[in-house]
Amino acid sequence: MQLGIAAVGGCADAIENHALAGHFPRLLRLPYGREGGVMRMVSRIAGGVHAEQELAGAIYLLDPLDPSSLYPEAQALKRQCISHGKPLLLTVAAAVEWIAVEAALQVGVSLRQRPPAMVPSIDKQSVALIAHDALKSAMVDFAFRHFDLLSQTQERFATGTTGGRLNEMAWSCGWPRDLPWVQLLRSGPLGGDAQIAELVLDKRCDKVLFFEDVHVARQHEADIQLLERAVCTKSFEAACYHTPAMADAWATAWR
Repeated sequence: MQLGIAAVGGCADAIENHALAGHFPRLLRLPYGREGGVMRMVSRIAGGVHAEQELAGAIYLLDPLDPSSLYPEAQALKRQCISHGKPLLLTVAAAVEWIAVEAALQVGVSLRQRPPAMVPSIDKQSVALIAHDALKSAMVDFAFRHFDLLSQTQERFATGTTGGRLNEMAWSCGWPRDLPWVQLLRSGPLGGDAQIAELVLDKRCDKVLFFEDVHVARQHEADIQLLERAVCTKSFEAACYHTPAMADAWATAWR
């Protein structure tokens, strides 16, 4: 794939200490976090000061017990990735699967033929579908376009109004009307995000497709962070993809 890597201080150290630098001839070392490394990464996700600095996405393996995950630069990294439609990968499982997604799309094969290590087949995955108000229609459109694939997953969960609209869409596509296509949970502000977090912790849900709107004030931000941190607690099993573009690429790669 000829990946270029920009690694913040400690990550660059780890790459070098494990003798992996030779695999990445275009490795760029950024300063340590305490010296502004993550801040520089945020800038480069947004395009950088110079065009050649722009980054295509970020792998930020988040430790839910590390207070640095709540620093402004960590929050800004997530916001800029979503704003610019770039991948943000917060868990080991997400990073492993996403590299496989990119490779599969590049060479035109399905992940069914070349399943990534650590990632279960699509019929053994359970998916949560969440969308903020401005993106609910995008979620329904995504689910409609990938209805056959999503219907093969083991379980599907959705919150509030999104879940109701998804069930209506599924019934219009011929899904049995006496059988919900998604298991309906509460709306996010009323605890739906927390319910999905518990499903993740119980290993009943390993994929969260969360279409987030980062351009509006969100009174239930704590619930959103709770869900994200639950996913990161299960770093080797769970993944969260934050934008319609990421969800579409994921589904296309699994077709």
